[in-house]
Amino acid sequence: MKIERYDMIVVGAGPAGLSAAIEAAKQGLKTIVFDENERPGGQLFKQIHKFFGSKEHKAKVRGFKIGEELLEEAHRYGVEVILNATVIGLYPQKEVTVKIGEELRHYKGDAVLVATGASENMVNFEGWTLPGVIGAGAAQTMMNLHHIKPGKKVLMLGSGNVGLVVSFQLMQAGCEVVALADAAPRVGGYGVHAAKVARCGVPFYLSHTIVKAEGTDHVTGVVIGQVGADWNIIPGTEKHFDVDTICLAVGLSPMAQLLKQAEVQMADTKGGYVPVCTKDGATSVPGIYAAGDVSGIEEASSAMIEGRMSGAAIACYLGYMSEGEKNARMKELEAQLDTLRQGMFAPKNRGKLVEKTDEGIAVSMNLLENGFVADDEIERYPGVTHQKGIHPVIECTQNIPCNPCQDACPKGCIRIGKNITSLPAVEGKKECVGCGMCVASCSGQAIFLVKEDVEPGFGEVTLPYEFLPVPEVGERGLALGRDGREVCSCEVTKVSKAPAFDYTNLLTIKVPNEMLMTARFYKKA
Repeated sequence: MKIERYDMIVVGAGPAGLSAAIEAAKQGLKTIVFDENERPGGQLFKQIHKFFGSKEHKAKVRGFKIGEELLEEAHRYGVEVILNATVIGLYPQKEVTVKIGEELRHYKGDAVLVATGASENMVNFEGWTLPGVIGAGAAQTMMNLHHIKPGKKVLMLGSGNVGLVVSFQLMQAGCEVVALADAAPRVGGYGVHAAKVARCGVPFYLSHTIVKAEGTDHVTGVVIGQVGADWNIIPGTEKHFDVDTICLAVGLSPMAQLLKQAEVQMADTKGGYVPVCTKDGATSVPGIYAAGDVSGIEEASSAMIEGRMSGAAIACYLGYMSEGEKNARMKELEAQLDTLRQGMFAPKNRGKLVEKTDEGIAVSMNLLENGFVADDEIERYPGVTHQKGIHPVIECTQNIPCNPCQDACPKGCIRIGKNITSLPAVEGKKECVGCGMCVASCSGQAIFLVKEDVEPGFGEVTLPYEFLPVPEVGERGLALGRDGREVCSCEVTKVSKAPAFDYTNLLTIKVPNEMLMTARFYKKA
């Protein structure tokens, strides 16, 4: 039996696996990556939205662009990537069995990194096996990889970041999202993601879950109901929606089967069945490492850093880096990872109700319960200001790790400071020139430009717009509020497109002055 040898074998060509392979290859390791899919990059190529974080975390760069950058970097450092390759065996001796086509091949590594990611969870309800019930990840694959609409009318179950992001992307693809439901009493994902869904007119039903899917050979409708404190449906609260698709975003489970097969010590945790490993990914079996979602569910930004950490650790383990060099690199990477684990969505706060921001400002309960900040709550946040002339209004109301807006403004009008999770504030003494870079750079689409009295009684709001077709100057339509309801008629006065905006169009609409702090989305009449 022929066995091919490599310094490092990576299972999974997603953000963690590719990042680890690159980090190790930079130190001279002969590295090979296996992935069962036709395209490398894992979830990155489904991600058409802009990432959060800082420059180090690829902030304001769209996921698929990050994937392209990782692949180019891997190629540059000589990483070998084998696709349509399913690893079906991993053994404590660091030997792997790979099915490539109809052939079984055997490989031996001095170190093996498992970065197999996670799989979507499902929930059982009457009719859950009908065609038309799909996972949110499957919907993303259909839309963003294969350019196929998952359905025409969709109900989304799940208000975490996946459910919120995919709901928005469904609408971008031309689907109607009739409602977003979640059994939890509060929105689980970033408020800015919820807000951009709500202002498109999607109603949120928190403390609701699916009772049944209707249809015989495919989904024709869905019934949801409110859940009580015992998580059972409260009789009489049922609501019916005509839909052809039910999309489930109810969490992920680490795909750790290979690690268990390799006799790695495992732990059954609230985050899934995961390997017991150190901060650099080392497991109980010397030379076998884990990184990314397989070791605990987090964002892709965190997975990339974890991969880099494991790559550096493996390089040191195999003698390609000194202990001092490894420690210096780990310190740098740990600092980057730590910034992503701060704020209201830090691991320590999971499942908790955070009632005040780090600045001591009361959190919007309407945002948590209905998906949008109420008009009587919005003024309490430091980014929401009133000034003469054009100026930014920043409706970022939670401590999330993100600061591109601070770097984007050429005049220094926006301040976040050294703490990446601080709420952005507007510097009143700095003069905004209305370039729109802050609007386009905001990964949460939470920044608007406001200008009063462009003509008697009327002002302008510039907002981010990522839908097709793009409205034309002179077109008349309706302005929607944060809750997605019509607030007034409006006219499109300007459409700005620029390579620096990275496909975030800036749409300027003229509305009555009294609607400037209310109008937040445009709908064709």
